[in-house]
Amino acid sequence: MKFKIPFLGRAHKYTDEELELIKEISSNAVPLTQGKYLKEFEQKFADYIEVKYAFGVNNATNALEMTAQLCQFKEGDEIIAPAHTFTASVYPFLKKGAKVVWADIDFDNRVVSLDTIKKCVTKKTKAIVVVHLYGMIIPDIEDIANFCKENDIILIEDTAQALGTEINGKKAGSFGDFGVFSFHSHKNITTLGEGGMLVCNDERYAKIIPMLRHNGHCAWDFDREYYWQPAMGNVELPELDGEYLLPNNYCMGEVEAALGSKLLDRIDKINEEKRKRAIKFIDEITKVSDILEFNKISDKRHNYHLLVAYAKTKRDDIMKKLAFEKGIQVIVQYYPLYRYDLYKKLGYGQANVPNTDKFYDNMISFPFHHMMSDKEFDYMLKSTKEVLEEIESEK
Repeated sequence: MKFKIPFLGRAHKYTDEELELIKEISSNAVPLTQGKYLKEFEQKFADYIEVKYAFGVNNATNALEMTAQLCQFKEGDEIIAPAHTFTASVYPFLKKGAKVVWADIDFDNRVVSLDTIKKCVTKKTKAIVVVHLYGMIIPDIEDIANFCKENDIILIEDTAQALGTEINGKKAGSFGDFGVFSFHSHKNITTLGEGGMLVCNDERYAKIIPMLRHNGHCAWDFDREYYWQPAMGNVELPELDGEYLLPNNYCMGEVEAALGSKLLDRIDKINEEKRKRAIKFIDEITKVSDILEFNKISDKRHNYHLLVAYAKTKRDDIMKKLAFEKGIQVIVQYYPLYRYDLYKKLGYGQANVPNTDKFYDNMISFPFHHMMSDKEFDYMLKSTKEVLEEIESEK
């Protein structure tokens, strides 16, 4: 079916200046990976998030893969993670030997909270993965971070959707031991479809992440008379606390890095434009009906990567009318992970998460890409009002 307003897999367009930059770097950068543009992007990103270290990678999933390695799980170690998230938030940790304990979401905020996390903590808890989902920073992330420090638990912030959000002047991704960001095609900024960033403040991790990311490559630790003897560089086993970690190849290209640096200049503007549009949509919808409940946050705690609502009644009827009568491709996300065959087969198919079930089974996600035109937005707003008025009349 062809929709008037599809749920696009791309967030924004590039400016003429950004397109010229892509052309220039593509033509002239030497090398096309692991060069000066990556270093510039990493430093600029670290300054923006206000952390000590940032490492560009080819996607956020691989940033989580390295994070899972750095956790150094032993047999029986557990992670706590939300079931209501994208699958990449969790399975990298299972691959490295952790066992997952599913945490419920706070129903009003649709993300985990300290209260829902505490219910899952055991003596085996090694790490907690929190997800700033839909573009909203977790309201009590400061309390969660303090709890983790007090209990010697590693905190990983999956900030894939929440770049630029902040609370009390501190940005999402800077509270935990690790912060992971995504520049996937659907995110508020994208580095040509894929890309990610891993940030931290601990020098122990920062020393070995470049080797973990790039095949174990490092310099020789002695002076050579000739640059080709014994070879151009060494390949080592990254070592953390006496344990060796096998390296990977998760490198980000120079074109993507240069573009990321440029896009970082306008992430706050993109976030603000989406935020204003979201608030307008929410305000207008709630004037005609109270069937849909939104998170209305008009400050930097939310970047409205996605525009989602909880339907108090007739969710599927609303979606059918919007999709088949109005041509608006509303969708449902994120399928609770324990319902997927992958997690069932791994033994994680059961969860006591009533808020997750209730929200997922009644949620609607609207198309909300930055490149949506005013005409398309106005049509979606008008159509949603009409559908809700029809549903109200049927009560």
